[in-house]
Amino acid sequence: MREITVIQTKKETGRPWERVSNIEWKRKGDKTVSLKLLPEQQYQEWLGFGGAFTEAAAFNWSQLSEANKEAIINAYFNKETGLGYNLGRTAIHSSDFALGNYTYVEDEDVNLESFNIEREQKYVLPFIKEAESEAKETLTILASPWSPPAWMKTNGEMNHGGKLIEKYREAWANYYVKYIKAMEAEGVPIWGISVQNEPEATQVWDSCIYTAEEERDFVKNFLGPIMEKNGLGDKKIIIWDHNRDVIVERATTVLSDPEAAKYVWGTGNHWYVSEEFENLSKVHEAFPDKHLLFTEGCIEGGVKLGAWHTGERYARNIIGDMNNWLEGFIDWNLVLDMQGGPNHVGNYCDAPIIADTEKDEVHFNSSYYYIGHFSKFIKPGAKRIAHETELADVSLVAFKNEDKSIAVVLLNETEANKETSIELEGEGMDLAIPARSITTVVFN
Repeated sequence: MREITVIQTKKETGRPWERVSNIEWKRKGDKTVSLKLLPEQQYQEWLGFGGAFTEAAAFNWSQLSEANKEAIINAYFNKETGLGYNLGRTAIHSSDFALGNYTYVEDEDVNLESFNIEREQKYVLPFIKEAESEAKETLTILASPWSPPAWMKTNGEMNHGGKLIEKYREAWANYYVKYIKAMEAEGVPIWGISVQNEPEATQVWDSCIYTAEEERDFVKNFLGPIMEKNGLGDKKIIIWDHNRDVIVERATTVLSDPEAAKYVWGTGNHWYVSEEFENLSKVHEAFPDKHLLFTEGCIEGGVKLGAWHTGERYARNIIGDMNNWLEGFIDWNLVLDMQGGPNHVGNYCDAPIIADTEKDEVHFNSSYYYIGHFSKFIKPGAKRIAHETELADVSLVAFKNEDKSIAVVLLNETEANKETSIELEGEGMDLAIPARSITTVVFN
């Protein structure tokens, strides 16, 4: 008989990760079962959780006292007391969450002879290295560009969209190679790259537009072959890196071409605009040999200290995507300031951890604790398992870890308390699910 651990975070008390006592097994049939776990039916393997080492996040972290810097690193990357993050994301030069537009080369350096990542040595690289020291492992890092250098683009600037000029496609592909090799020379291996952050969005910040056909052809004729030629064929290439609404159309155009698809590891998705989680399953069903990774999501519109719905949005999206073949989750900024920046065009957002750099204080949002209900108990290498449920208005997902433990996460966004009985391997347990709460049950 397995040991049961129940952890709850509920709006009523606001106290995170409370252990629930007096949970016992009972004979199957003592009460109607409304949730049955089926560990013999398994699906995708889980890669892990993480966040983005933007220049803004790294800058905020650098402005704090040593004690608070250590507290943040521990909160995210410690495997016992923190969230146990093992994934990360970096920007290939500037994103909107940078202190300004910047690149790694001088103007019109087609041969990239001036290429250097010296700017990242100031804030980003120290942040990553501290994280890896705390995690006691090399992080799995995805690197994404927001825009090519201005001189490579049709609009002559990094912001406001524009497109990559065709004659610079080879130089731009070589830019990724230079970045990977430069980061690895600094002791930070890059696991993979996405072709373009949000390739369908003309933003007031760093952005660049690709049609599906343009992304396909760039991967097929330039990025894929040039990565291989430079000994980087083992690096993962992720397409789309944008919202779920048209993920099926984008993936279909690129992955239906075998000459492009052979270079592509999988498809990245964001949560903005759409919660059509089923679109991920459509991509998986069409291309079951490819992978799905959540590459970005945040709460828009600035900081929302103390808000509860922000954590619920994280949990709802994580559960929805997990149940549709997602393999990993990368949050956006790790640490933002009290305004939700810095952001060089004023696109302020929220983050799980907010730093008051003037008062040297650190605030933890509900999103931080909600993420922990997953990341602390669903470990890399876990496999999603099937479940049958009669629970109304409760979202849930279940995984079996490599150590044979089973973790099920239940989200109740309603104002009503819920009751359920969970069956696993012929044994049962009763569980109260409070209103506006998240619950993780672990069977060891």
